[in-house]
Amino acid sequence: MDLFDEIAPEKNGPLSERMRPQRLDEVVGQAHLIGEGKILRRLIEADRLTSAIFWGPPGTGKTTLAQVIAQTTQSRFVFFSAVLNGIKEVREIVAKAREERRYHGRKTLLFVDEIHRFNKAQQDAFLPYVERGEISLIGATTENPSFEINAALLSRSRVFVLEPLPDSEIRRLLERALIDPRGLGDRQLTVDAEALDYLAEMAQGDARIALNTLEVAADSAPQQKISLDIIRDALQRRANRYDKNAEEHYNIISAFIKSMRGSDPDGALYWLARMLDAGEDPIFIARRMVILASEDVGNADPRALQVAVATQQAVHLIGLPEGRIPLAQAATYLATAPKSNAAYLGIDAALAEVRKSGGLPVPLHIRNAPTRLMKDLGYHQGYRYAHDSSEGYLAQEYLPETLQGTQYYQPTEHGYEKMIGERMRYWQGIKKRAGKEEK
Repeated sequence: MDLFDEIAPEKNGPLSERMRPQRLDEVVGQAHLIGEGKILRRLIEADRLTSAIFWGPPGTGKTTLAQVIAQTTQSRFVFFSAVLNGIKEVREIVAKAREERRYHGRKTLLFVDEIHRFNKAQQDAFLPYVERGEISLIGATTENPSFEINAALLSRSRVFVLEPLPDSEIRRLLERALIDPRGLGDRQLTVDAEALDYLAEMAQGDARIALNTLEVAADSAPQQKISLDIIRDALQRRANRYDKNAEEHYNIISAFIKSMRGSDPDGALYWLARMLDAGEDPIFIARRMVILASEDVGNADPRALQVAVATQQAVHLIGLPEGRIPLAQAATYLATAPKSNAAYLGIDAALAEVRKSGGLPVPLHIRNAPTRLMKDLGYHQGYRYAHDSSEGYLAQEYLPETLQGTQYYQPTEHGYEKMIGERMRYWQGIKKRAGKEEK
């Protein structure tokens, strides 16, 4: 089976995959859309749904609904991941869709998972095929379509909002999985009622989490009996879920930053891969690298900031999956660059001084003097124009009088910053000699 063939149920797949409904009446939840007489159900039963956007949290049935629609309308179902696949592959899908229609009279339903991962220019690629009716497009997203979906594509699609499943519906799914031959029906399990209630509540509306946790519990249950303690243990031992608003999100971005700061390109690539695989926003990742380029690399390698900013622009331009390549390039560059946080420490020291000493007056000689009054008051008098020197440097003070001699920026001996330090020491020597001559 190639990448774009129809997806068949996985007999040995996770419980959540094995238990996917095959018919509309088997779907649990989303009664506001597929209940008797509701809009989406009417469109499906009349085979009038052309293109749609399913917007809702993970585990609420977006993929399931799309597969049931294909089954009900006898359409060929093609799963397409915005994280794993590129726009260039759409042409292959459309070519096969034309063959299916021409030789078998069969429509193609293209399901684009995480469609928001494509940038808006990439989403344009679907428009001509949708308009000509060569494919029926259903895009799934966890993000607000108003902000993440191309306006042209959005105007040609119906948006359906899927809601987290109520605890009662999650419990129904769990009870069905315990008796269904596709699920755990042949295991002769007994489950405490409080265990099912607890799992339904802890799933937080996500059917996938509920079913896969139940399977973990079933695999570890002694004497085929699932207790509340076993469910609690299974919830702890299931694969960590990466949520953009939860603790693991912050843990992993922290590990990514610390790997680059600690000059470990392999660690940086691993945590980058974890974020990309979990569907993290690549622009968020790029922004954090821009910060690190100044905070942790700084003037030890001034090119680091250029690389990071160029990466942010590149990812915005091309999106995923291709955007993973410049992200990897930037991560390895930053990880292997010489490090200095001198600029970061310098601005914090200067801010601390400002908060302590307040608004000290600007020395007269470096004030601008656009009017005669200002000149009469001594503004700009004694200012020395640096370019009048063959070396591009003339000794004079730029700090308020009470702060003169303070050094906020203290360059390290790392990378290019070593040269900066040598240059600054040379200028300090000139300033000292000029001070002695004045005395």
